[in-house]
Amino acid sequence: MNPRSLPMRVPAAGLPAEVTIYEVGARDGLQNESTVVPVEVKAQFLDRLADAGLSVLEATSFVHPAWVPQLADAEQLLKILARRAGLDYPVLVPNDRGLDRALAAGVGHIAIFASATETFAKRNLNRTLDEQFAMFEPVVTRARAEGLRVRGYVSMCFGDPWEGPVEPAQVAAVARRLVDMGCGQLSLGDTIGTGTPGHVDAVLDACVVADVPVNQLAVHFHDTYGQALANTLAALRKGVTTVDASAGGLGGCPYAESATGNLATEDLVWMLDGLGVAHGVDLDALVTTSAWMAGQLGRPSPSRVVRALSG
Repeated sequence: MNPRSLPMRVPAAGLPAEVTIYEVGARDGLQNESTVVPVEVKAQFLDRLADAGLSVLEATSFVHPAWVPQLADAEQLLKILARRAGLDYPVLVPNDRGLDRALAAGVGHIAIFASATETFAKRNLNRTLDEQFAMFEPVVTRARAEGLRVRGYVSMCFGDPWEGPVEPAQVAAVARRLVDMGCGQLSLGDTIGTGTPGHVDAVLDACVVADVPVNQLAVHFHDTYGQALANTLAALRKGVTTVDASAGGLGGCPYAESATGNLATEDLVWMLDGLGVAHGVDLDALVTTSAWMAGQLGRPSPSRVVRALSG
């Protein structure tokens, strides 16, 4: 049997016809690696991901090098990267200084990184939950005035390692403020991977009640407890059409020790293929790329699909 005749396509009712995969492997995937990856390898990684058909490739972050040493080469990466027409290369921007650097590098799409909880805001941003908005507002306003698209990440939407459960209404209130500020898309993050499908439904329903349209929402699941694909399917059934994923399942969060790897892009693609949902990605090329990157990092890929197809 040809293994790539599988999975069998069995469409399910109530799902979008097409999903955009927001590939975060080169930024969120690599930022937690202790061994610094050479900038040429990062550029090749992004090129190979583009060759595999991914159209949104989060390239890097303009954070202070002391915070995330892995991404200290942001300017150099964007200088040597051959950014392709029609592809989107967003970057993470923490503050005004980061926006200055992003503008100088000629980016067209930025993301800010907010928190749904008080404790994580203090630990990650050195701000209270309320103060974070005052920090982000001038960044978002200036970015939009410069013609940039702005995404807002919201961390700890489904659980916080210090505070425990997070009320869906609290997540929705943060989302509403970011939309009012000018964020065109919000990515709701299960930073420590504790969410379950019913919880996903509750958070998305709360956002709709708060007048945050589902078409402005993306989801970002970590697979700490093996729930990332189930949670993604729940989100798709609620009308979400943008899903964050990381090639090979790379990544975590350097500010939350309990956060393990992101949803693997290959595992997501396998599920979407089986459901007949379009995504534009060549799975075989993606698996080859993730196996190559695992070799660069000196360890096997945590993605089950990578292991199954490259073993």
